[in-house]
Amino acid sequence: MTALAVRHVGPPRLTKGLADGGRLDWDAHRALHPHPRPLTTDQLVALCEEGRLHGRGGAAFPFARKVRATADSAVRRGKRTIVVVNGTEGEPGSAKDKALLRGAPHLILDGAALAATALGSLEIIVAVTDETAAASVRDAIAERDLGGRARVALLPERFVTGESGALVRGINGKRPIPPGRKGRASSRGVDGLPTLLSNAETYAQLAVLAGLGPAGYRKVGTRDEPGTVLLTVTGSARFPAVVETPAGAPLGHLLDLCGARAGEGVLVGGYHGAWLKGEVATRTVVSRAGLAAAGGALGAGIVMPIGRGTCPLGECARVAGYLAAESAGQCGPCRLGLPDVAGALADIAAGRGVAAACEAVRRAVGMVVGRGACAHPDGTARFVLSALEVFADDLARHASGGGCGRPVLGVLPAEAEAAELRLEVDWSRCDGHGLCADVLRGTVRMDEYSYPVIPTEPIPARLEADARRAVAICPGLALRLVPRTPHEKAGRAS
Repeated sequence: MTALAVRHVGPPRLTKGLADGGRLDWDAHRALHPHPRPLTTDQLVALCEEGRLHGRGGAAFPFARKVRATADSAVRRGKRTIVVVNGTEGEPGSAKDKALLRGAPHLILDGAALAATALGSLEIIVAVTDETAAASVRDAIAERDLGGRARVALLPERFVTGESGALVRGINGKRPIPPGRKGRASSRGVDGLPTLLSNAETYAQLAVLAGLGPAGYRKVGTRDEPGTVLLTVTGSARFPAVVETPAGAPLGHLLDLCGARAGEGVLVGGYHGAWLKGEVATRTVVSRAGLAAAGGALGAGIVMPIGRGTCPLGECARVAGYLAAESAGQCGPCRLGLPDVAGALADIAAGRGVAAACEAVRRAVGMVVGRGACAHPDGTARFVLSALEVFADDLARHASGGGCGRPVLGVLPAEAEAAELRLEVDWSRCDGHGLCADVLRGTVRMDEYSYPVIPTEPIPARLEADARRAVAICPGLALRLVPRTPHEKAGRAS
């Protein structure tokens, strides 16, 4: 995602000095933020408990508990610790961590260094997927002479890269996908060592908390959620921005600030979050508790109003297809279940057998929830089910009229990596065996005459291996992969 404008409601904390879009070097940073004094592990835990600091990457886990778990594991195993900053932010609609990494890298490093000193850590690793962010952090490491103690790990930009287990695997030089067995980085993380892992905003918040002290930190926000919240507001917003706001601020005010109307719905928490009806969203406050009470989630701090000019179900079908393609593909719920969910939602958006497709969505969702190697299938299920509930009126229009009559404008970002191949069928050879639909579930489906319906769009690059397998096992030798034509490429570029 390109850099967004940075705005704030009330006095800025994390975003102080970033309004002009520049980068704060060491001297500019120190003129705005005090140098945190060193703390012991117990002092750090007490600070985070008093400041009620929670992780800002989606799970909202209490940071003090992470610190304590990492320290206890290190003592129990007689090992040193490592501090990891998760700056991957692989979700297409999120830019808040990138804004900090690009503009305020020293604030993040202040928090990471504070934690590393308290834990006696061997190293600070800042994991990113963005080249500009990587360069900014490398410069910051050099500016404060941390070269022997901190480094940047540049990982591939994938939706699942930021999952904690995938991130640890990536830093360890393996493919960054969630491990088959769930574990905790605080016990065994990078190089098998106890690892304190949290996202970029969390470490920046820690630095602000240490600088202001708990009493100063609690001057804004709510009693249970003191401090500010960093949000990415995109979707149909006329003025998309990264916005810093005190916790408890009205969501409707933030939408107004970014020139956005709630329309039929607002997605909160990102693609693993949930949809809120427009009228509900405008009455909701920005906090974990406030959004949860409305049926949403703060999640990764993403707010996406849908507006009224685009087809909501068509937008959600695009995202579901993207999420299915972005899975690691290593377990059944993702490899098989998510394509089924995406395919059925695409049928709903197209007005094809809507009642049966709705049942297919719910059946497929029931098969994936709670069964994946990570939270990806559960988060995708939450996104899809909340869409069917919030856009019930649109769903009825699709069922009765074959669609709502609105185009799909691409308001929700869902761009997969460039694809160069598409499937083609020699219909004189096709006998309708259906093996291609079994291999490419959610991409190829069978029609009422038991013949495959082949997508006209290119095959996502991550499904290319499956597509080649489908071609290889076709009994009639009817299926083949062909390159996109120059005309098709030009159409995509335009």
